[in-house]
Amino acid sequence: MEGIQTKLSYYNAQADKELSKYPQIIKLEQVTNVPKTYMAASVVGLVFALIFFNVGGQLLSNIIGWVYPAYASFKALESSDNADDTQWLTYWTVFGFVSLVEFFSDIILYWMPFYYTVKTLFFLWLFMPSFKGAQTVYTKFLRPALRTYQGDIDDKLKGWKNKVESVAKDTVINAATTHED
Repeated sequence: MEGIQTKLSYYNAQADKELSKYPQIIKLEQVTNVPKTYMAASVVGLVFALIFFNVGGQLLSNIIGWVYPAYASFKALESSDNADDTQWLTYWTVFGFVSLVEFFSDIILYWMPFYYTVKTLFFLWLFMPSFKGAQTVYTKFLRPALRTYQGDIDDKLKGWKNKVESVAKDTVINAATTHED
């Protein structure tokens, strides 16, 4: 039991240290006399309860999968370290793949019990630096598949690009000749 209390104290101290970076949270703690770690845990608990009971689960799950990673990506782009750029580029590659799969299987997935809870936990696993889930998915699944079909994908994209350019060119020419008449 003491081991659990020690770990909880450690995580509480880490969360307190992280939350102390935000003056608004410190001010809120002073006004309410509620420790900032308790407030944060309450908010996180409420969000997970809402997701668990599917009260705005899709929206909350998508916000969690997008808002923090988008901000962290911004911070990565602004830093001189390239390792964080790679982490977030990998995350967005996996996120895009997951979103594509979800789009085509949404009708089935929607009926899965606790789908948005599982999805939220999956997104957290993907982007939390301690888990490196996005790197795992990319390295074990996406990268091998993309490398296998890279030539075919490039050929298809080139064909689509040529078609789009041709249609755009024809549209501009038709618009110019119609305008001249």
